[in-house]
Amino acid sequence: MNFFNSALGENITFVHPAYFIISGFTGIPNIKYYYVFLFFVYIISVLANTAVMGVIYLDHNLRTPKYIAVFNLALVDLLGNSVIVPKVLDIFLFNHPQIPYSDCLTFLFFCYLCVFMQALNLVALSYDRVIAIVYPLHYPVKVTHRFMISLIASLWVFVITVMLLVVGLLTRLSFCQSVVIKSYICDHGPIYRLACNDYTPNDVIGTIVPVLVLWLPLTVILMSYMCIGYALAKVVTVQERMKGFKTCTAHLSLVAIYFIPVLITFSLGADIDPNARIINLSLTMVFPPMLNPIIYVLQTREIKECLKKLLRIIIRSKVRKVKFKK
Repeated sequence: MNFFNSALGENITFVHPAYFIISGFTGIPNIKYYYVFLFFVYIISVLANTAVMGVIYLDHNLRTPKYIAVFNLALVDLLGNSVIVPKVLDIFLFNHPQIPYSDCLTFLFFCYLCVFMQALNLVALSYDRVIAIVYPLHYPVKVTHRFMISLIASLWVFVITVMLLVVGLLTRLSFCQSVVIKSYICDHGPIYRLACNDYTPNDVIGTIVPVLVLWLPLTVILMSYMCIGYALAKVVTVQERMKGFKTCTAHLSLVAIYFIPVLITFSLGADIDPNARIINLSLTMVFPPMLNPIIYVLQTREIKECLKKLLRIIIRSKVRKVKFKK
């Protein structure tokens, strides 16, 4: 990130601490039980997301544009929880609250990269549903493999660029007094508010980025479902309406699981207890990546059938090995 600092002049020196201290879950009774819960959430998340990615990769029938987005969501969920949960457990369960300055910024980069990418991936899935229901005859033309791959790649480039800007602006801050971050991760807001020089650009980008990568995607998703609802209202039979709606239930569940906790936390604002806010935000980051693959397995007929097929093959191969040994 030296290009951010060199652009400001060679004579400017920034005071960067050797490390930050993450204070997070301090003073919360029986918090170790929560760490055990996070550990199981992480294990289930790894197994479930790996299973979904494996099924999509192995079954050629699932290599459709829609499942390219589902595969990417599972990948992001896996990366997100792999970045957050092990580090949180290391910091608090094994009592390593000190984190080097550069490691903290890297931790922040990947945490927010995955969280924001989850929201934008839900936009890609909503686009798929809009075209499938509102313009079903144009779906094979409008939603192709090339289009979906290009869309996903563009979202990755956008989020990476945004996070490089966010982290780059943090490197121009000087920290002269406290280095204690009052959060459970290297959090953007608690970090830049510790600075002893002007952090107005960080404050501005801290306001703009959530609008771009959280509230704007939610608005687009809501508008897409208004179009879907309008299209389904024109369908003559109730059976066809229900059939069309069922194709959206998995995606709607993901949207609700991701955005509702965020909306609750931000709407309560200062009224919520700081410890409750930290726990709620941590659940917002780690819980959806665990539930997303489970929802797709339970609510998507193609994935369920593929999993059953794979289980039958595994069971048959094991039975054959047992018979061969006999």
